[in-house]
Amino acid sequence: MRELRRLLIAPERLAAGTTLALAPEESRYLSRVLRYGPGDRFAVIDGQGQLWSALLLDGPQARLEQPLDQPLQRQPVASPWLELAVAIPRLDFDVVVRMACELGVDRLQPLVAEHGARHGSWKTARWQTILREACEQCERLWLPQLLEPLAAVSYLAEARSGLPLLASTREEQLPLLTAALAQSPAAALAGASPGVALAIGGEGGWSPAEATAADTAGWQGVSLSPHILRTSTAAVAGLATLVQWRAALSGRACRWPSA
Repeated sequence: MRELRRLLIAPERLAAGTTLALAPEESRYLSRVLRYGPGDRFAVIDGQGQLWSALLLDGPQARLEQPLDQPLQRQPVASPWLELAVAIPRLDFDVVVRMACELGVDRLQPLVAEHGARHGSWKTARWQTILREACEQCERLWLPQLLEPLAAVSYLAEARSGLPLLASTREEQLPLLTAALAQSPAAALAGASPGVALAIGGEGGWSPAEATAADTAGWQGVSLSPHILRTSTAAVAGLATLVQWRAALSGRACRWPSA
């Protein structure tokens, strides 16, 4: 199905049947950007692991070529899940959102940290649009969950199942992320609920209150590099390591597109 361009349609819009009313922006994308006309075929994904092929009809409509309960492709949810929590930086968070989706994040948690951007820089609606477009472009079947921005100290204070990892710098004897993952029992992370959360701080590091909250809640400190990384670089590097580790657990190779 690589030759079919994809359109992400929310599951509730697909519940009415195989004839789909296209939103104005979807119709413009197909007709003006892709220059599709009636009879041209594209793919519809629901962001919940399913894909159908569809035909563009006259007017702003399309028809699925398979019944709703018999999609052309169905993919189970990835396990263990991967959550990336990132202190919203003053720059580059749009890039982090897009790359996190392309790499394979399951949940993205923006954090409001003491050493990070403040409330005025939140662009939740824009980030959701970026996730949807990236999901279509990179041929994912699951749309990552974008969580509401949360104060970093509150997020880090929560007790967590699975493996909570806190990326830190300037601390001696921190294990590399790869070493921490290698030491984690895979069986304990293979269920439907447990997973891995990686928290990335602002470029000024975690504040004392944030570091104390994480330590009290049992977060494991890890290092991502011998160098000091920008927040955006750390987020992408850390997530790439997590995705490769998960692929190795399941015996699947990561797909790195050539273009």
